[in-house]
Amino acid sequence: MSQDPGVVVGDDGLARPAWASVDPMLRAYYDTEWGMPVRDEQGMYERISLEAFQAGLSWATILRKRPAFRVAFEGFDPERVARYGDSEIERLVNDAGIVRNRAKIQAAITNANATIRLRDKGGLAEFVWSFQPATTPVPHTVAEIPTQSPESLALAKALRKEGFTFVGPTTMYALMEAIGIIDTHLVGSHRRGSSGVWPA
Repeated sequence: MSQDPGVVVGDDGLARPAWASVDPMLRAYYDTEWGMPVRDEQGMYERISLEAFQAGLSWATILRKRPAFRVAFEGFDPERVARYGDSEIERLVNDAGIVRNRAKIQAAITNANATIRLRDKGGLAEFVWSFQPATTPVPHTVAEIPTQSPESLALAKALRKEGFTFVGPTTMYALMEAIGIIDTHLVGSHRRGSSGVWPA
């Protein structure tokens, strides 16, 4: 059984978790984007869509395909995606650049419609951020990071009630980590506290 080393110091002298320490793409994502606040509707809709597509796959796979996803889904504009019908679904199912899972493609369309409906209740970003907990984890190793929380359970349930699909509590916990609602950067990482939401 391999030991979880906590942070790994890279050749640039910066400490990161092992998952972000080797692959240049993952390293760049970790250093510039992961854990930073997303507070706009389109950005939130894109992250929810990509988290759904990631289910059962590695995040690296999704990140590599993200430029193709953005083209295929017209920049994840909820207004445009909400209007997709059978011909757009067939186009997406045949697009080798993305994850060609019909159920997940349908979920992105369903969730675009749900995103638009949520505008009457303050909007998707505000809705998701309303589930921010009072405290954040303080993990020293990846093994200490939970995979879900009472808040991610509540968020998943609330989104399903609003008509969203592919929004389980584990997927929503990953979303909360990725968009800065919680800070699961390891203690000792050069990114701990970088979101401005939680002190280091």
